[in-house]
Amino acid sequence: MSLPALMRFVDMKHFGAPDVMTISSGPLPVAGEGQILVRTQAIGVNRPDVAQRQGTYPPPKDASPVLGLEVSGEVVAIGPGVSGYAVGDKVCGLTNGGAYAEYCVIPSGQALPFPKGYDAVKAAALPENYFTVWANMFQMAGLTEGEKVLVHGGTSGIGTTAIQLARVFGAEVYATAGSQEKCDACVRLGAKRAINYKTEDFAEVIKAETGQGVDMILDMIGAAYFEKNLASLAKDGCLAIIAFLGGAVAEKANLSPIMVKRLTVTGSTLRPRTPEEKRAIRDDLLSQVWPLLDEGKLAPVIHKTFAFEDVIEAHRLMESSSHIGKIMLRL
Repeated sequence: MSLPALMRFVDMKHFGAPDVMTISSGPLPVAGEGQILVRTQAIGVNRPDVAQRQGTYPPPKDASPVLGLEVSGEVVAIGPGVSGYAVGDKVCGLTNGGAYAEYCVIPSGQALPFPKGYDAVKAAALPENYFTVWANMFQMAGLTEGEKVLVHGGTSGIGTTAIQLARVFGAEVYATAGSQEKCDACVRLGAKRAINYKTEDFAEVIKAETGQGVDMILDMIGAAYFEKNLASLAKDGCLAIIAFLGGAVAEKANLSPIMVKRLTVTGSTLRPRTPEEKRAIRDDLLSQVWPLLDEGKLAPVIHKTFAFEDVIEAHRLMESSSHIGKIMLRL
């Protein structure tokens, strides 16, 4: 397949507000050992992209400095040591960086086929959220059928994914969100009760609804919710922290519930995980989750799709937190 010498990509001369991003031209990346090169068709916009643009989330040393962690498109080249893929395959995948570009490399162990009936935008809306939720909620925290779970940020990309996955695997789901419209969306996705954190105390609601508390909490707020999260967990419960939108330092927190209730507190980031760890998540998704996507039992919630050239507006929408579900770019 003949490839162009140059591609367009989102460039940044320095860190800052959304308008530091520009469309520039440069050479295509090359598929190295264990990688595939994809002609990009759609890109997911995520909070880590915003943090990287602001200078607070640097990419790993061996990753592309170009923004973007999830992509979908057509395989156009295959690197050494790769099997199971062919030029022309439609794939989506978790990248280590570089998705905001017309061509992007994906480690082969982080790529997945389009679910049945999916276009590029729907497929690109899957990897970052499904990898994150599966790793934290199921692999690390061990959520099982019949357990109760509280999902904070229920209408974020992570939240909409977590509510659906927990529900389809038989958990009883509660969620927090910041408006009645967002709470209604959480209930439509499968939450038994959605809590408006601006008008209700989620810890009091969880106690009233469950009596003993929930078995697991998926939290992206951090310090601001730490004590209330501990209060909301039942005995042997697990708090899984995946982000710190409410701060990373919890001063004067009462830690006694951790001992009294035998609680577990976990945390993880996805990007620094090894290729082998990411492949293990991918394999679980392929065997246990992709069939549910094929059957329509799960689906990404997409709020708005922007043209690639409108990446600044996409980031502004992300920073506004007014969206419900995913924000996407289409080439």
